[in-house]
Amino acid sequence: MRTTLQRQAGNPPTAVRNLGILAHVDAGKTTVTERILYLTGATHKRGEVHDGTTVTDFDPQERDRGITIFAAAVSCVWDGHRINLIDTPGHVDFSDEVERSLRVLDGAIAVFDAVAGVEPQSESVWRQADRHAVPRIAFVNKLDRAGADLDTAVESIRERLHIVPLVVQLPIGQEDGFSGVVDLLRMRSLVWGTGSDTYEEGPVPDDLREEALRRRGLLEEAVAELHPVALEEFCGEGTLSAATLMAALRDLTLGGEAVVVLCGSAYRNCGIEPLLEAAVAYLPSPQDVPAVRGTHDGTVQQRAADPDEPFAALVFKVTSTATGRLTYLRVYAGTLRKGDIVLDPGARRSERIGRILRVQADRHAEVDHAVAGDIVAVIGMKTARAGATLCAPGAPLVLEPPTVADPVVSVAVEARSSLDTDRLAAALARLAEEDPSLVVRTDPETGQTLLSGMGELHLEVAVEKVRRAYGLAVGVGRPQVAYRETVARGVSGLVHRHVKQDGGAGQFAHVVLDVAALDPSAEPAGGNAAGAGDFVFRSTVTGGRVPQEYIRAVEAGCRDALAEGPLGGHPVTGLRVTLTDGATHPKDSSEMAFRTAGRFALREALRASEMALLEPVVEVTATVPDDAVGGVLGDLAARRGRVSGQVARAGTAVLTATVPLAELFGYASRLRSRTQGRGTFTTRATGYAAVPTAVSEQVSAG
Repeated sequence: MRTTLQRQAGNPPTAVRNLGILAHVDAGKTTVTERILYLTGATHKRGEVHDGTTVTDFDPQERDRGITIFAAAVSCVWDGHRINLIDTPGHVDFSDEVERSLRVLDGAIAVFDAVAGVEPQSESVWRQADRHAVPRIAFVNKLDRAGADLDTAVESIRERLHIVPLVVQLPIGQEDGFSGVVDLLRMRSLVWGTGSDTYEEGPVPDDLREEALRRRGLLEEAVAELHPVALEEFCGEGTLSAATLMAALRDLTLGGEAVVVLCGSAYRNCGIEPLLEAAVAYLPSPQDVPAVRGTHDGTVQQRAADPDEPFAALVFKVTSTATGRLTYLRVYAGTLRKGDIVLDPGARRSERIGRILRVQADRHAEVDHAVAGDIVAVIGMKTARAGATLCAPGAPLVLEPPTVADPVVSVAVEARSSLDTDRLAAALARLAEEDPSLVVRTDPETGQTLLSGMGELHLEVAVEKVRRAYGLAVGVGRPQVAYRETVARGVSGLVHRHVKQDGGAGQFAHVVLDVAALDPSAEPAGGNAAGAGDFVFRSTVTGGRVPQEYIRAVEAGCRDALAEGPLGGHPVTGLRVTLTDGATHPKDSSEMAFRTAGRFALREALRASEMALLEPVVEVTATVPDDAVGGVLGDLAARRGRVSGQVARAGTAVLTATVPLAELFGYASRLRSRTQGRGTFTTRATGYAAVPTAVSEQVSAG
């Protein structure tokens, strides 16, 4: 028998793992994190989500709602390795928290429900990790639940995530009888007693030996197909040694060619030690990932994860606490010490580091320094925001910041008392500083303050935080979605002359534009093209009739005009603009004149075009009792939903539909009433779709 205390024995850490816990809401991420902290000795009591006693879900709203809202960083030591863990939210409304976390992580543990398998948000966060090339291992959780099935969950990983799953464990017992696993690498059993913090190691049970040997053979064959060294040994020996198998699994994990799959029940404390061992064995350290790349004066530079390199770090989170402003950093290169002066090249200012903290969710331990590979929080930074680069003043570098998604829902907020207006403005500004996916603006027509975010729950949490943290009474208007406008049928040869003479040098610019809907699959043919995904600008002007610097000014003016479309002042997207002709004046033409001409010309062209309104749509996955399916389907149809799938599962049905986001406000209470409180649903953003004519007219009139 081996205890966790022996495994964690207090040697200083010799290596670092920066890992995230990723999953769909309610798959067990936070419980997995709590068990890791307990088993490594970082905490002395098991926290439970349902009791509101977890370390990482420390915010009052998280405990009230029973979900993770804010990414929380914790740190522990296992087998001589420092493990920095970030427990990320699982709800789609907080996907921006996941995005910022993935930007600074080296590896991740993806947690899946053994009953539900890969769920919609599991798939979304997996794709986010793909974009950042973050290696992952998988943990199939909740094997003690009724209906749990490892093979079904693994097959959903293969089918929905398009990755080869390499299962290295076999469950011992099913559902409530689940008690341990067979380790297929070392061909041994690991059994946890009820409520025990340790596992008992033994031989493979006789009734599982044949199945374990079969699965070990399948694992060896799958690895040999993907790894050339393993293939050579497999062909020569007919089998693979445990050492070769583990080395191949690490290579395949780091290369993203396959995912190692483990299983267990975090709530029962089963399977956490092997999960930690797999994280250390297969996931990369900061030294295993490529050197971070940044830019300075237009040139690309690299910084290795070396304490002796010039300092470089990325800010990925900012929070305000009673003790001051906490700025969370991932140190990519160099060493940071208390009292150091660091440069924020984006803001072009230097700041002094007051204190450096090792973070344990809402608790902190002060340290003297941080080195390459560390994730820490610092006190003393006054202006650095999420996405900012901090570097040594003598070696400037700008790292690529995390991407921030455009908000899709807005509400009007106002203070109940006019005396609190200034306090509300300050509170909202601080919220937007902490969460870049929240946008605060003033409606130019009504003068109302609008708070925009990623979903209804996202805005509910933000407003409730203003009420609780700042003690403000706040009124909230009805949510509104972020519509877009696009061109259904464009115009050609639109001529605009900008002539202005008011004494002194005048302004003259003459442009001719073609405007059309953008076909993303079509490559620009000829001319000079520039685009950013949903807008492409190109010039076919010949003979130098419009100089290149003026062409760039016309493009800038067109981009200015995209902010407000003619239907209702919504941003314009999906547009191709071609500058076909123009003229200049030897004295009065300037970049400013052509930028102004480009802006007014595109506005005229959009008013002359046939425009279409676009609305955000989401994929809704609802799990409902069999006897409520008809009512739920009817309700989705009434909300302009298009049902795309229906799967029966143990007395329930899983319905999948695409629904306009504007039609989902209040859906949670409606679903509960139609299913007598037994129905649940999740959403996943899928983009924008055209609005029906009748709805478009209502939106434009409103």
